[in-house]
Amino acid sequence: MPERRGLIIFLNGTSSSGKSSIATELLNVLDEPYFHMSADMFHAIRSRREFPAHRLDEILHRTWHGFHRAVAGMAAAGNNVVMDHVLSADWRLTDCLDLFDPRDVVFVGVRCPLAELERRERERGDRPGGLAARQLKQAHAQGVYDIECDTSRADPAQCARRIRDFLPDRPSPTAFERLRAGG
Repeated sequence: MPERRGLIIFLNGTSSSGKSSIATELLNVLDEPYFHMSADMFHAIRSRREFPAHRLDEILHRTWHGFHRAVAGMAAAGNNVVMDHVLSADWRLTDCLDLFDPRDVVFVGVRCPLAELERRERERGDRPGGLAARQLKQAHAQGVYDIECDTSRADPAQCARRIRDFLPDRPSPTAFERLRAGG
């Protein structure tokens, strides 16, 4: 049994909102070692074999379930994690609320206006058009965060420093504690 539990900095926002860029900067500015774990990372390590369309939802659902459990396992073993995720379905938040110790989660809303998200998607060229727009309403539906960043107003390094500076004075109850209690 580890002597300590790891802290999870949970970055939630749509595709192209800047979560991965903030995570990269966090790894540079945080004093303690952290692991960046993202849903995209789990998709990248899955085999590239094409699967029938009717199996895709099942495969993706299992992938996200495994991702949540991997993050929980790393934190339970005493590792700090920067988690990069899109809560674009209700069950994802519910699953994370059930798995993570809510005292050890810093829930970060990564926001960006739709016009900027669409511009970034076009520029990236590796996301289906309109993905961020489809995710926007659901990703922030829970409405409760410990801290929020708007990546159209602050660059990833500024967001990372803001999150780092927030950590020593985290509120109690945390956003995850409030969400677990029903709001």
